[in-house]
Amino acid sequence: MLRSLDYAGSPSEPASLGMTGLREQFPILSATSRGKPLVYLDSAATTQKPQVVIDAERDFYTGWNANIHRGVYEYSERATVAYDGTRATAARFLGGVDADEIVFVRGTTEAINLVAQSFFRPRIATAGATVLVTEMEHHANIVPWQLAGATLVPIPVTDAGELDMEAATRLLAARPAMLAVMHVSNALGTINPIAELCAMARTHGVPVLIDGAQAVGHFAVDLPALGADFYCFSGHKLFGPTGTGVLWGRREHLAMMPPYQGGGDMIDLVRFEGSSFARPPERFEAGTPNIAGVIGLNAAMQWVMAQDTRAWERHDRELLELGRHLLGEIPGLRFIARPADAVGVLTFAMDGAHPHDIASILDGEGICIRAGHHCAQPLHVRFGVPSSARASFGPYTTEAEVRALATGLQKVRELFG
Repeated sequence: MLRSLDYAGSPSEPASLGMTGLREQFPILSATSRGKPLVYLDSAATTQKPQVVIDAERDFYTGWNANIHRGVYEYSERATVAYDGTRATAARFLGGVDADEIVFVRGTTEAINLVAQSFFRPRIATAGATVLVTEMEHHANIVPWQLAGATLVPIPVTDAGELDMEAATRLLAARPAMLAVMHVSNALGTINPIAELCAMARTHGVPVLIDGAQAVGHFAVDLPALGADFYCFSGHKLFGPTGTGVLWGRREHLAMMPPYQGGGDMIDLVRFEGSSFARPPERFEAGTPNIAGVIGLNAAMQWVMAQDTRAWERHDRELLELGRHLLGEIPGLRFIARPADAVGVLTFAMDGAHPHDIASILDGEGICIRAGHHCAQPLHVRFGVPSSARASFGPYTTEAEVRALATGLQKVRELFG
């Protein structure tokens, strides 16, 4: 149960949730923007990085930089152990899956493209095979399926910003070739009922891919309990480096998937007459990877697993409740939707004020939010708006920052009133 919020009282900092010193672990949060204290409310776009992640990459480059899988000298062996060891960390981070089911990718986008081209396209010979998605999907979970030749059918979203589960039941009964759905909406914050969807899909023999980009930075993910076939996320949404990510796939799926890209390190034997390929996961990791980034991702996952993520969840819900209360009192401001089960995302529009103007004015106050369609154009069409403004929270976000957002939006209201 959420505690009662004193909307007029003093801000409650993360320390009150047992996270003393959390913000101090993020160097950028003590910075200024436009001469004002930085108020970073764009964690859905990318999270900030704790010092341990920054140190992990720096230490690699300054202390033992070498390529992996290509040398018998100390530094190369050390880099190889660190890179490959990150698979075990990722497997543990995702609830205890097998490390050899972990494929390193540049992010969620590459992961979905890999599955679309290497699993879906060769497996589905019928022209126009259906992939069931949702109206709230990020473009990264729409376009790759179109490029692979799929016909997309969306599960409708209700006015509250939640999936229409009756429609989902009906559409899954039609046995689409694939279900691809986001765990958490980047545009609305909606937490989708993934375990229920996966159970329904299994009943009809439909494989499932889950876009977990927005989930992993907010709560623990237990893949064995979810029952998906593929799950992916981006490192930069998990307090880690950009250009890194993880695709988990069931062993039997990865084993039958052809390579997505060719080159060094993904081969078994190469001849001019033809080549044979390594076993998964190496089969899908052609070329020299982002070694430093993967080492930084390891540090990020280790750091998250050492935190009290249950406290993060409570704090996130409290900030969401506070933000909805404060912003809901601003005349002319309306939320695009208010899903009941959601992470800390406030997506809204204001009468007479373009989202870009809102974001620009807030920027003058040192407040960072996102404005636009958030790579979710079909969702904005569904709600009849071309674009919106979005404030999104991380575990380092404070009540004081949410109040600063409300104060800044009051100024916007006065300017456009």
